[in-house]
Amino acid sequence: MDLLQKIKENKHLCFIDGATETTYSLSELLFEFPVSKSRTLVFLYLDNSIQSLACYLSAFNTVHTLVLLNNQLDISLKNSLELEYNPAMIYDATRNEIETYKLIDSDNGIIYHKETVQPTVHPNCKLMLSTSGTTGSPKFVKLSEENIMANATSIAEYLPIQKEDVTPLNLPLHYSYGLSVLHSNMLSGGKIVCGLPDILQREFWSALEQFKFSSLAGVPFVYEMLKRIGFLKKSYPSIRYISQAGGNLNINIKNLFIDYCFENNIEFYVMYGQTEATARISYVPPAKLKDKITSIGLPIPKGTLSLDPETSELMYEGPNVFGGYAVNKNDLTLWETIEQLRTGDIARKDEDGYFYITGRIKRFVKLFGNRINLDDVERFINRTFTTVVSACVGIEDTHLLVVYEGAELDAGEIKKVIFEMYKIHPKTIKIQQLTALPLTGNGKIDYKNIGLEYDL
Repeated sequence: MDLLQKIKENKHLCFIDGATETTYSLSELLFEFPVSKSRTLVFLYLDNSIQSLACYLSAFNTVHTLVLLNNQLDISLKNSLELEYNPAMIYDATRNEIETYKLIDSDNGIIYHKETVQPTVHPNCKLMLSTSGTTGSPKFVKLSEENIMANATSIAEYLPIQKEDVTPLNLPLHYSYGLSVLHSNMLSGGKIVCGLPDILQREFWSALEQFKFSSLAGVPFVYEMLKRIGFLKKSYPSIRYISQAGGNLNINIKNLFIDYCFENNIEFYVMYGQTEATARISYVPPAKLKDKITSIGLPIPKGTLSLDPETSELMYEGPNVFGGYAVNKNDLTLWETIEQLRTGDIARKDEDGYFYITGRIKRFVKLFGNRINLDDVERFINRTFTTVVSACVGIEDTHLLVVYEGAELDAGEIKKVIFEMYKIHPKTIKIQQLTALPLTGNGKIDYKNIGLEYDL
């Protein structure tokens, strides 16, 4: 059974447009998305509006392979991705026209199409999600409908989702965490509210009171901001549980939310995942969170975690493991059977079977829940400012540290161009000029020592 077929069995499901307060059934949202003679590639530039959701679900209801992207990507990144992958169709409500594409449907969405030879796509490949958050990298994770269904059912099994729930769609659809919230709640939940303002805006909290949200989902930055805006000083009787993923939450803030949830009879689910596992890999049962506060928990249902005996790298097995990466259109014909997902994280396991991340192998940092490829940002800075050589590291998933040697630059200008290209908030970027970049014995940049001796 495919995902939409299973979702259609949920007779309690409906969707509310937060902007107009209009309620829709699933059948009312679905429209006849344009089809072609064979499976082809469709780019969907999305936000959390009811229009984006309708377009995503309608496109999912076809044989097409969907690439989900942030509609706020810089236009140069959009053009670069489209040139690389040559999608047959594009949905993008932010553009009035797209060169070489013809507008074919203006009633049900801003959908563009072109009649040229399209890349061949493997039949297993249903969704493609970016691994790099907002950087616009051409590297995508390839996911099958089986991957998506397996992960959605696993999440619905351990989260306390009920048919009476009112779930805010406050995370982006192009982000694997946000998409998993949508899928699992469509399977087992009730009302899903779309088109909401940012969770930090007053209007969001008015909507919470009006619609009586049952849950909240957030990345570490969201929880840091919730603390700052006074969330912990108020009570919200409709909220039954909250969930956190997208990086490591500061232990002090985590403790505050654990205490708040205990006092207000709210369950707090801390989860760990990767896009390569269709979002979720493990979770900490709320009753164990206080005792296992630094743990990523236990594997999700139908999943298995283990450690590489030589490197202690965390390994995951399960039906939600992806079918490989695509870095260009030639990769679309391929589908890998990956028995074990190498997470890139170094971990340990305690006597109760709970896992703990102790370090990283790969060069990524998570900011605002988006995984940022540090090498991509580094190359961009070196291209933009040709009089310097830079290096980028992540600091505890809270900051991007850029160090450089060479001519003195204006820190504000560096932050400005990084924000314009990657939408990384300037407040999370730290800039430092060094006399010389630290190097390893073989002359490579010593990333391990960058940031250790500098005051952040």
